[in-house]
Amino acid sequence: MKILALDSATAACSVAVWADGIVLAVERTIQERGQAEALLPMVERVRDQAGLDLVTIDRLAVTIGPGHFTGLRAGLATARGLSLALGRPLIGITTLAAVAAGVPASEWPGAVIVVALDSKRAELYVQAFDERLRPLTSPAARQAADIGAELLRLTAPRYVLAGDAADALAAVLLAAGAVVHTTAPARPDAAVVAALAAVAPLPGEPPAPLYLHAAETTSPRRAPPAV
Repeated sequence: MKILALDSATAACSVAVWADGIVLAVERTIQERGQAEALLPMVERVRDQAGLDLVTIDRLAVTIGPGHFTGLRAGLATARGLSLALGRPLIGITTLAAVAAGVPASEWPGAVIVVALDSKRAELYVQAFDERLRPLTSPAARQAADIGAELLRLTAPRYVLAGDAADALAAVLLAAGAVVHTTAPARPDAAVVAALAAVAPLPGEPPAPLYLHAAETTSPRRAPPAV
């Protein structure tokens, strides 16, 4: 199975070509802005590096959030356009699941794996997983102190934290005497997204963005009536 995967939902961009468990090519960049302009050139470079004809891929995959509004929409729009052009299914993967799956497997046994991502607000985007990467909580936007108290009630022998906001949550858990280990990765990676998409069921409809906050937009002001 060949999969082209994209991620631009947080403060990074990545594109990967994955085939039968092997990453044929991947490009990653830290990028707060400009994802819409960056993604298609990245796709072309990765495709060229892998020697891939896009018509031979079986699936596409993309992160659906939670994340930053502009980058999230750019990734979804690019992936949907490719999906329609190629006539291939598009699999949506949450950013939280992608980061959890990027934690080294040696860290999983006996741990509660917690992903905490920067939301650009006071709350963190957080989700907890068990040692088999099954969700223990739903994706949520929560204050570190609040989610820390909930995690402590799980009475886990240790917590493995990942994500670019892991340090804020680690401070809460460590202050309560929990055994905490922070590990990579900080952000989703398209290579991991592709691997998750390979075993995901085919969706009945195109993936939708996962928003835990309403998009902050400002309506244009109307000009005062002429007098």
